[in-house]
Amino acid sequence: MMGDGAAFPEAWIRGAVFLAIFGSLALLELWSPRLERDELRGALKSRRWFTNIAMVVLSSLVLRLVFPAAAVGAALWAEARGWGVLRLAGLDGIAGGVIAFVALDFAVWAEHVASHKIPLLWRIHRMHHADTGFDVTTGLRFHPLEIVLSMVWKAAVVVALGAPVLAVLVFEIVLNSGSMFSHSNLRLDLRVDRWLRRIIVTPDMHRVHHSTDIAETDSNYGFNLSLWDRLFGTYVGQPKRGHEAMEIGLSGYSASEAAGLARSLALPFASRPTAYIRRS
Repeated sequence: MMGDGAAFPEAWIRGAVFLAIFGSLALLELWSPRLERDELRGALKSRRWFTNIAMVVLSSLVLRLVFPAAAVGAALWAEARGWGVLRLAGLDGIAGGVIAFVALDFAVWAEHVASHKIPLLWRIHRMHHADTGFDVTTGLRFHPLEIVLSMVWKAAVVVALGAPVLAVLVFEIVLNSGSMFSHSNLRLDLRVDRWLRRIIVTPDMHRVHHSTDIAETDSNYGFNLSLWDRLFGTYVGQPKRGHEAMEIGLSGYSASEAAGLARSLALPFASRPTAYIRRS
């Protein structure tokens, strides 16, 4: 039950799509991996996968307890009251849905930039970057605190926009799927990658953002649309050292530390310094 008591099977729909996308990408990674490193195979991969999948389970449970209505519930709540800029402007149907989707994608991009620029948010977000591997499970590796804060931000944007319920549901599904795809260790034909990244974020594009090189970490913030990084000058085409040689992770944290669940959960509270990104 969400909003003013309206029943909506959002969790079931999202869950089914999540399992389908995750399973497909996991199999494709095995079939055609982009990188082959210790972090992406054997015992270390198993530890990483356990931690990263446990993280999304914990985050989902915390979110349901703290914010049970989620973004779709916020859309239902605003709809019941006739709130939102789009409704005031008479923009509904397909036009309103498209505008809401694009606006929400920008809001998530801006939130991601803020998570690197604001020290307190970086302390939470850095757990995501500590993963020394880069595969479909990295797209699930977000601290429960970050997931709750992100949902509060998205819900506020949804209410302010008066975003259509269906558009919000589609956006949430695409955001989750895009996060898994853009973090996947999937080898794409270079010509396909060049064409795709004109519109959406590809794994090779987003992998640059997970570099230990600060100049590269301060780039390619998008999860879905590649437009925002190009528009705001944060787009970097390729890592300086190439994808095979680039270092992935968070400087100062070993692969073993990053693969542990308890240490990952405690990372926002760790006293060990890690630089956050400032635009020079």
